[in-house]
Amino acid sequence: MQNIKEQAKMFEQLFRSATGDVPDSISPLAESGSARQYYRLRSGNKSYIGTYHTIVEENHAFVSFAKHFKKAGLAVPEIIAVSYDFSAYLQTDFGDTSLFTLVQNAWQQGDFHPMLVDYYEEALTNLLKFQFEGHTNLDYSKAYPAGSFDYKAILDDLYYFKYYFLKLQKDIIYNEAELDHDFAKLAQFIAQAPADFFMYRDFQSRNIMIHEGKTNFIDFQGGRKGPLQYDVVSLLFQVKARIPEAVKEHLLNFYQKKLAHYIDPKYIQFNYYYPAFVYLRLMQVMGAYGYRGLIQKKKHFIESIPYAIHALNGLPANYDIPLPLVSLKGVFLQLGKLKTQYPIIEKTPFAPFLLSINSFSYKKGGIPDDLTGNGGGFVFDCRHLPNPGREAKYKMLTGRDPEVIRFLEAHPEVDQFLNNVKAIVSQSVENYTKRDFKHLMINFGCTGGQHRSVYCADKISQYLRTKYPSLLVNCVHKEQHFNHE
Repeated sequence: MQNIKEQAKMFEQLFRSATGDVPDSISPLAESGSARQYYRLRSGNKSYIGTYHTIVEENHAFVSFAKHFKKAGLAVPEIIAVSYDFSAYLQTDFGDTSLFTLVQNAWQQGDFHPMLVDYYEEALTNLLKFQFEGHTNLDYSKAYPAGSFDYKAILDDLYYFKYYFLKLQKDIIYNEAELDHDFAKLAQFIAQAPADFFMYRDFQSRNIMIHEGKTNFIDFQGGRKGPLQYDVVSLLFQVKARIPEAVKEHLLNFYQKKLAHYIDPKYIQFNYYYPAFVYLRLMQVMGAYGYRGLIQKKKHFIESIPYAIHALNGLPANYDIPLPLVSLKGVFLQLGKLKTQYPIIEKTPFAPFLLSINSFSYKKGGIPDDLTGNGGGFVFDCRHLPNPGREAKYKMLTGRDPEVIRFLEAHPEVDQFLNNVKAIVSQSVENYTKRDFKHLMINFGCTGGQHRSVYCADKISQYLRTKYPSLLVNCVHKEQHFNHE
């Protein structure tokens, strides 16, 4: 294995070969749950992520999948360069804000913010694209460590829980032979679920990056052919995200409605097998927390253990499966003994300033509610601006279509209005950030929420992202079917 200086030198050469420039900086990033090492390379306005990993088969899997998914139009990193020995590669940089960052910030402020639901819906919509469109013609021979999620792989996950967590807990009493028998029954049951789809394997909010208001996806190198339910459970039951039960139910219904556009959920018995995947995924992640946390002493995995204990402890009462898993359910019920040993420790991480920008219709939904509890923010009335909606050729278009944009840009009063908005909003942003405020809401309304308000919201979003790159800008068009530009 190369040392840090040797890795930096390799990435400098990759960067130079890909861009023709020498990087201004090569900075190591925080360690992840794997042995992969990450760097950020910058030169001027160019920024890439460098990955170094000695398991080249896993690197081959990521590079091959990334290229395939990119061609399929999925929001994944572009591979910029790969070292001759495949131990290192460069990919495009989606920044540092993950969906998990937003979830943690929301909880730090007191609740699971409704804004997050939109991101989760967008993530689930994209998950279906991975599962179906990404699956088509994917070269599974590159998958590592296995090309499919079969009975053996399922059993491996269950034993991961037993050996790396359960056996480390002296207070949990069980008959190992009976537990192994339950594992075999559960693995056989899960292996019967239809599995001719792409399985991302670690589809959770840490691997969903929010860049320029959109969801982007990383860390799919463990992907393989498998069932649909596993990835849905991975996202909705990420223990530290603490998604409320009502939101989980909403998101599961949302996913199944979208799934129906691809295949009938009843045909693949989606709901019949779904609870078993809840059992499986929660045990798998608990095994990971035990290995990475209790054995390798990685802090954030240790911090996740109490959340997983709480989730597993409640499984028998909340999710039933048609199997007599007496020993396994007995283990889950005993996990309550560990709650004092692994207490939940709430942290208050720095929450980035959030600019919530909305377009809306005065005639339909009206001015959007401020769900942060701050009482609201700016409301700009766009109805005095020239209205493209009065001309037949623009009636079916929106403020994002080039024809409408050209129409509005041809009127000087639109530009004057936006310049006034920029001045007013910038003054507030700079004042609020100095005072450590966390949120500002900016609303643009017009008659139908289709043309003028959409155009203005987009323009101000672009302006704020450029002027304040360290702040989080979220843009939602309330009357349209596109959000988070």
